[in-house]
Amino acid sequence: MKRFALFTLCALAGALSVQAQEMNVIRLDDQVDQFNLAEIDSITFIPHESPSPFAPGDGLRSFNDILRIHTQSGVSQFRVFEIDSVSFTDDLQMTIYQGMDTSLFNLAEVDSMTFVNGMENTVSITYSGTTAIVFNPLDGVGVTVDVVGADVTATSTAGIPNITYALYGITTDGMFKIYSDADFALQLNGVQINNIDGPAINIQADEEITVELVNSTTSTLTDGVTYADPPAGEDQKAAFFSEGQLIFTGFGSLNIHGQGSDQHGLGSDDYIDVHSGSIMIQSAVKDGIHTNEGYFQLGGSVEVSSESDGVDAGVGPIEVADGDLTILNQADDKKAIKCDSEILVTGGTVDLTVEGDQSKGFAALNVQLTGGGVTIATSGGVVLEASGSGYEPSYCTGIKADNQALVDGCQLTITTIGAAGRGISSDGDIIIQSGSVDITSSGNGGAYTNELGEPDAYHGPCLNADGDLVLSGGTVTLSHSGSGGKGISGDSGLTIGTAEAGPALQITTTGSPIYIGGGEYAEAKAASVDSMIIIDNGNLTISTVDDAIKSKTWLEVNGGMINIVDSVEGLESPNLFINGGEIHLTSTDDGLNATYGVDGEFNDGSNLTISDGYVHLNAPAGDGIDSNGNLSINGGTTIVHGPPNDPEVGVDVNGSFLVNGGLLVVSQRNSPMVEVPSNSSAQRSVLLRTNQTFTAGTLFHIEDTSGESLFTFEPAYRYAAILFSSDDLNSGTTYRVYTGGSCTGVEQDGLYTGGTYSGGTLRTTFTSSGTVQVVNF
Repeated sequence: MKRFALFTLCALAGALSVQAQEMNVIRLDDQVDQFNLAEIDSITFIPHESPSPFAPGDGLRSFNDILRIHTQSGVSQFRVFEIDSVSFTDDLQMTIYQGMDTSLFNLAEVDSMTFVNGMENTVSITYSGTTAIVFNPLDGVGVTVDVVGADVTATSTAGIPNITYALYGITTDGMFKIYSDADFALQLNGVQINNIDGPAINIQADEEITVELVNSTTSTLTDGVTYADPPAGEDQKAAFFSEGQLIFTGFGSLNIHGQGSDQHGLGSDDYIDVHSGSIMIQSAVKDGIHTNEGYFQLGGSVEVSSESDGVDAGVGPIEVADGDLTILNQADDKKAIKCDSEILVTGGTVDLTVEGDQSKGFAALNVQLTGGGVTIATSGGVVLEASGSGYEPSYCTGIKADNQALVDGCQLTITTIGAAGRGISSDGDIIIQSGSVDITSSGNGGAYTNELGEPDAYHGPCLNADGDLVLSGGTVTLSHSGSGGKGISGDSGLTIGTAEAGPALQITTTGSPIYIGGGEYAEAKAASVDSMIIIDNGNLTISTVDDAIKSKTWLEVNGGMINIVDSVEGLESPNLFINGGEIHLTSTDDGLNATYGVDGEFNDGSNLTISDGYVHLNAPAGDGIDSNGNLSINGGTTIVHGPPNDPEVGVDVNGSFLVNGGLLVVSQRNSPMVEVPSNSSAQRSVLLRTNQTFTAGTLFHIEDTSGESLFTFEPAYRYAAILFSSDDLNSGTTYRVYTGGSCTGVEQDGLYTGGTYSGGTLRTTFTSSGTVQVVNF
């Protein structure tokens, strides 16, 4: 075995302190001396007084700043300014300390230690037309560069890390290809490479490659339309291709013109990480950016235009934390950004334009938008693909998640104009916790024959989930003007708000219904799901040409503010429960509707229960409350401005009608259809009816014989009957009934509180008797 007796130090980058067993300190500068290793404990590096050590891109390399350890197996190198010290042990081992990191060498395997100028670690290639000039200071220590015309191939086999390959000049028919067994840097200094029969840059190294876009320069890479066959086993998948990881730094620009008929613009078989700089994929026949292991953007600006996917990150993930990412996607059935795992946006801005039919903006297993701003504009339409006994629609969608789409802090804007274009669609769940979501859709839906051979309709909801929809916070604005278009559509449940907070939710739908056939239509509803809807909190504003909020199984309101300014039916479900919150609702058919969907006068078993809260219903043309099953009012305040015309009424119940508590005021026509609660009710009710019709706004007032007001009400429509129930209605008490006049109290939704009533016309008196009483006057 070779044993070391002497140790040579040459031309140091900075001052060097050598600590020996029998000496104090010896300093060496720019000279050569020999020392007995048995006497050396350690070598300590002291900062030099000259300018700071080289940092990539600053152009300062005026001294020897690289330490190389030459061993029998290769060369290891270190930046001097990163080394704290070098120590030696009795068993002739050497340790290099770099902060918390250490590198250990057996001296028996070390041939030499040399210090070199960092410039000697840079291989420069300058292109000029169809030739290239190479400066290779590493020739003879493991790096060879072969040049044929302007085709340059570099090979590094010595294991030397941190080599920089700097590219300059212009070539109309050339390329740069590299094989390396260690990490390296690629410096693009305004280079322009056009390769007529292959990639402009081809990195055949499964290593980490730092690509520096030199400040104030613009580099341009163009590949050939048809590639020559590569050596066996080699890939050449893109105009700029790498087997290893690509990390982009610097503040220059890179333009890529991808022309290869079966190639991407920028590609890596590992991942791509953009820290800074400007990258523009101006064209690509396949994907603009294609990786196997992920795409990460921490800064910089990336623009992509391609004939296939914009960014395809393979198994992913895709993460955007800062910078700008802009993608134009024009092809049919493609994705602007896609991967097989997770897309995560935590900052920066993402701007996607999707023009192809059935194409997608984001497409992944999970899409999580927790920061930054995302804008998506789609104009592609639906495609009917043959399936089974008919067709299966495939939609152009802003965000498509196979498992979950989450918005929590992002500012998201989606605009869809193509036929049945969808905003956010998930095969699993959609969750919105904070931030803002603004989706505007205008594409029409249409009728078709589904896979089972049945008439059906395709349409484009703003939010569509096969799993659960959870809107717990943030600002959500959904607008759809296309035929059959919905704000929210789901195959499972919908939860709005929590006990502590809720979203500001605004939904507007104005599209016409789609005629399916057989008397069936697909209407433009605001929110419609197949399973349970729970509203715990939030501020909801809804305007729709059909149903406002509909569940096929269960609808429960526990809190929040619900303002339905226009609808055909307001809240609809076979099981409808109002336990709290405040509801203001205008409908042209039924305001509150409990039904299993079969019209008729029989009890279908549905249930509508009001236990608490505030319910104000404005029914100009339909029933204010309609239960095809049972109705129970157990508490809260319920105000109904019933319809002015027959045959609709303020309250229509097929099953039992119980009033057990709360305040109930209903104005309506005096019709044989008018209903009163059951005598099984726990609270007294009175129906006051007349053959005279009072105009809208005419006050209706009841007080006892001492002048104590029971209530004063101002109906919104003409009326001839008032149904009233309150725990203030006492047995044996005589009451006076007035119409007209005025009241100085505070009016809310037609009901006055406080103040003084005066000037009315006494119509009748009655003495309360029985649980349910009818008074004709």
